[in-house]
Amino acid sequence: MSCIMERINQGKFVLIAEIGVNYYDIAKKEHISNLEAAKLMVQEAKKAGIHAVKFQSYKAKTLAAKDSPAYWDTTEEPTASQYELFQKFDSFGAEEYQELAGYCRMQGIEFLSTAFDTASADYLEGMMEVYKVSSSDLNNLPFVEYQAKKGKPILLSVGASEAGEIDRALACIRKYSRERIVLMHCVLEYPTPYSHANLNKIISLKERYPGLAVGYSDHTKPDACADVIKTAYNLGAQVVEKHFTLDKTISGNDHYHAMDPEDARNILEGIAFLEKIRGSYGIQPLESEKTARRNARRSLISAGEIKKGTLVEEGMLTYKRPGTGISPEELGKLVGRRAKEDIPEDTILQWGMFAI
Repeated sequence: MSCIMERINQGKFVLIAEIGVNYYDIAKKEHISNLEAAKLMVQEAKKAGIHAVKFQSYKAKTLAAKDSPAYWDTTEEPTASQYELFQKFDSFGAEEYQELAGYCRMQGIEFLSTAFDTASADYLEGMMEVYKVSSSDLNNLPFVEYQAKKGKPILLSVGASEAGEIDRALACIRKYSRERIVLMHCVLEYPTPYSHANLNKIISLKERYPGLAVGYSDHTKPDACADVIKTAYNLGAQVVEKHFTLDKTISGNDHYHAMDPEDARNILEGIAFLEKIRGSYGIQPLESEKTARRNARRSLISAGEIKKGTLVEEGMLTYKRPGTGISPEELGKLVGRRAKEDIPEDTILQWGMFAI
């Protein structure tokens, strides 16, 4: 079974490193081949504790028209045309992704890649257990249908979408597949300002689609304490996907809002701490509270000496710690009973001291 789906079924957090096509720039920096760079990033993701890595499978000519304007911050990535940008990073095909998928299996980390055309959706089918549908394809129902027919779980990104569009995409998937769907909140703004992260939408998605898992695809710049990711998790995001790089200072493409291995470790440590402090949903004392519960609560105590045969009156009683005797909430049941023995002052009262 998919590591992602297994962790979701177990109620565990999932972190996906969106390597995308960032390995091209890492290859240039390290003077290695693109494939070697991609493998290096997989290796570093695994060492950081990340659960899955994701690439992007496309060809510029099938993804964007030549007249396709940018939708990212051009001060960070200056390429003004989608077609021109994608053309820089589209050399990989089935053979390269097959090798990467095998490498991921060897490393013990799950492989997936977003398909952007039917050809890549087809060749990726035997390489991965989960499909990822980009926000940009949410209303591309013919392509959503094509991937749904593969009969695999789907991570469905819902950035820049209206509720009706999500409903239609889900209905399209459900016509062909009963596999698990994870709705991924995201904001299509690169980078996403913190004030635009709109994390409360995670709550709305959980309420509107109660049968589905919800996640978050993050495009904010990493913050020092991973507060964005931790907040998303606390609001109900079980799966988090974030762009991944080995050098956040590289200009352009998806490095400027990506996490690096140290950021990933901070995220995973932060989530582990949250899981530790969140505990269970039960309304009951913890095992570790039992001693304090017994000794810090109060019992009914004799305010003075109570002689054998005396009828107990409220004025004869007080309440003090520990809580090992008759509880103060049972005061009314004790008043009017007769003492079966002499009871010294400041005695922790027990039911056996009194007649019924």
